[in-house]
Amino acid sequence: MSDIARPSVLFVCVHNAGRSQMAAAYLTHLAGDRVEVRSAGSAPAETVNPAVVEAMAEVGIDISAESPKVLTVDAVRASDVVITMGCGDRCPVFPGKKYLDWKLDDPAGQGVGAVRPIRDEIERRVRGLIAEFDV
Repeated sequence: MSDIARPSVLFVCVHNAGRSQMAAAYLTHLAGDRVEVRSAGSAPAETVNPAVVEAMAEVGIDISAESPKVLTVDAVRASDVVITMGCGDRCPVFPGKKYLDWKLDDPAGQGVGAVRPIRDEIERRVRGLIAEFDV
């Protein structure tokens, strides 16, 4: 993937209130403006999961101002890489995009203690993605 000058990544989960928010925040935090980052949900919640906000704050990343966004065809079309996290077949598929499916526990309804290992696994995967992009 290192042939893409400034790769664009879209993280998708059902509610865009947990996993995809954490992944987008980590990628933005770790790669800065070297990667264009989006997140969305196939059925967005009203707010980001408070336990997710707290877990990210523990590692110095503030996502308290984020809000869930609806998944659009345009967001998929504008992305080089689409990473799904439990949205199944609700994500539109376009030729020429790279699709990854990250199997991760859903933090919905969980306390911060249950969110931490999910957060840490997302960080590990995001760091791997950055290395793959070579940015």
